[in-house]
Amino acid sequence: MTTPPALLIAGHGTRDEGGAEALRTLVRMLGERLPDVPVAGGFFGTPASPLPLDDAVDGLAARGATRLAVIPLLPAPTGPLPDALPSALERAAQRHPGLGYACDAELGPHPKVLDVLERRLDEALAAGARTPEDRARTTVLLVGRGATDPYANAEVARAARLLWEGRGFAGVETAFVSQAAPDVPAGLDRCLALTAAAPAGRPGRIVVLPYFFLPDSLLERLHLQAEGWAAAHPGTEVFGAAAIGPAAEVADAVMERYRAMVAGDPLPGGAAGGWRAAEDARGTDGTALRTAAVAADAGER
Repeated sequence: MTTPPALLIAGHGTRDEGGAEALRTLVRMLGERLPDVPVAGGFFGTPASPLPLDDAVDGLAARGATRLAVIPLLPAPTGPLPDALPSALERAAQRHPGLGYACDAELGPHPKVLDVLERRLDEALAAGARTPEDRARTTVLLVGRGATDPYANAEVARAARLLWEGRGFAGVETAFVSQAAPDVPAGLDRCLALTAAAPAGRPGRIVVLPYFFLPDSLLERLHLQAEGWAAAHPGTEVFGAAAIGPAAEVADAVMERYRAMVAGDPLPGGAAGGWRAAEDARGTDGTALRTAAVAADAGER
């Protein structure tokens, strides 16, 4: 029987210990659910992270892993980065001859992730969050990191539309913490216009909802921007929601992606899953991008 590939969770770089601990919690949850699969997690794209991706790869190799199924724990693509995930993976794999990997698409607005976002909204609003009347006077500002790549930012808008559909909110607007417009104050201005249409006698309110899996310094910046806007608009109720975090639904979504990769099934949105014979291919920047291991795994298990 072929040993199953190890599972590697890749987060976008953070120096925040709270974000690192949240990723450790998710790794522990997945390890309990997949007792026969080595699981690790780490961050790429930021020096001096408390949980580097390189260390996670080294740890899996030390446990005997020869193939890695890599799932980026990202709500949307990052856009261009000085140290992108393919480069980080290739650099780590070069230290371990014979180590293969396959990298999945970003986790994105998976239905289970949308369920967690809705719960974070309800938690922020506390009492009276779920009645149709309460939903009808609530406008949501879904805030992403922001990127220079418009396609990456468009994924945040897609998530906002999916969150709005069928949930009865007055609207779900988008904003970005950096690198893209609208910024958080401008997004709140747009939400303010929607609150004017709240039912008579029930003032409108705004929930600022981070589209972040894990807390980091950008999340702190988001909170400061929202608090500054709220202080300048004392007549408007503004609630702040928590990040998605290591929720059970996130673990479920990661397990679903992992199993699809191992089985070679097509993934949502047309992302290519499954295993290909190990080979080296050259990216446009000349960097060798290693694909991963053997397709026969699904049939042999």
